[in-house]
Amino acid sequence: MDIEVFFEGKKGVNAKVRNHIVKTDQPVNGGGDDNAVTPFELFLASLATCAGIYVKGFCDQRGIATEGISIVQKHEFDAKGMATLIRLEIRVPKDFPEKYVESLIAVAGLCKVKQHFAAPPAIEVTSVMEA
Repeated sequence: MDIEVFFEGKKGVNAKVRNHIVKTDQPVNGGGDDNAVTPFELFLASLATCAGIYVKGFCDQRGIATEGISIVQKHEFDAKGMATLIRLEIRVPKDFPEKYVESLIAVAGLCKVKQHFAAPPAIEVTSVMEA
C-alpha cells in the first residue's frame, strides 16, 4: 500500500490512502487555517481509534451494545513535546458485564498501532528526482 502526500493551502498536508483523503493542517498560530488536525494529533488519534476497533469487535462478537462505551486517550509530554505516557481509559456504562472488563482492556491492547509503538519499524527517508 502506497500513501501519496500532496499540499493544499497555507499549511495543509494531505494524504491519499486507498480511495480516501486524510487531511491535516496546522493551527492558526502555526501558520495554518486550522481546517483539520495536525499530523501529530492524527498520529495520536490512530492509537485511540485502533483500540476502538478492537473494543467494538469484542462487543459485537458477544452481542454487547456499544452505546455508552467510549475511549478517552490522555497524554503526558516532556519539555520537547514528545509523549512520555499515553493512557487509554475505556469508559463503560454501569450495566456493562463486569466479567468482560479485563478482557476489554486486554483486547484494546492488541491493536496494530500499539504493537508498532512497542516494536517500531525502521524508517528511511529518500529523494527521487522526477523526470
